[in-house]
Amino acid sequence: MTALLRYQGALLLRSQRWIAPLVVYAAFVAVGIRPGDPVLDSLGFAAAGLVPQTAWLVRICVTNEPDAARDCTAAASGPVRVHAAALLTALAGALLAGAAGGAVALLLGDPAGAEPARATLAGASAVAACALTGAAVGALCSRPLVRRRGYAVLAGGLGSLLAWVLAGSPARSAVTALVKGAHSGSVPLPFTALAGALLLAAAAGTAACLAAARRG
Repeated sequence: MTALLRYQGALLLRSQRWIAPLVVYAAFVAVGIRPGDPVLDSLGFAAAGLVPQTAWLVRICVTNEPDAARDCTAAASGPVRVHAAALLTALAGALLAGAAGGAVALLLGDPAGAEPARATLAGASAVAACALTGAAVGALCSRPLVRRRGYAVLAGGLGSLLAWVLAGSPARSAVTALVKGAHSGSVPLPFTALAGALLLAAAAGTAACLAAARRG
């Protein structure tokens, strides 16, 4: 699996297709996070932007290879492992971007009495929850479950929007917890939302990998 992850990472870097989602996320953070804002608000904003970014990265990673090359890789390592490696590569890239966004929020935000270590842990949990939710959206809205590019883009955008607004969404729960904490003076730790996001991503990833195996 390590070799597959290195292969997928190299494909992503060489394709340069990661630049667009990274630039969009950087602009999102630059516009939305202002010096002096409550640090928990800023961390929630940085985390929320990861939902569409991760879904975008997932689509990039699962479509990076030409069909012939992907068939060869799947024949050598198995379609499930190949697809799982693509999903994990996208998630890793999103988490790196989220770590940078969270660092900007911590540097520019006003702690307002929030303990730095606890605020950092809360932000990291929210970042992970939003990245995992975005990965679930991307897995369900990309190849092999949704093969046509137009449908995939539309589904990914709609899925990201729903992840922001639906009451049961782990991403929404994590961000809401941070925003409420900023106004209540407490620092919540959205571990429940993180656990829900992990389960959601695991279920979506499993469905996508099984579909890849059937089509493989």
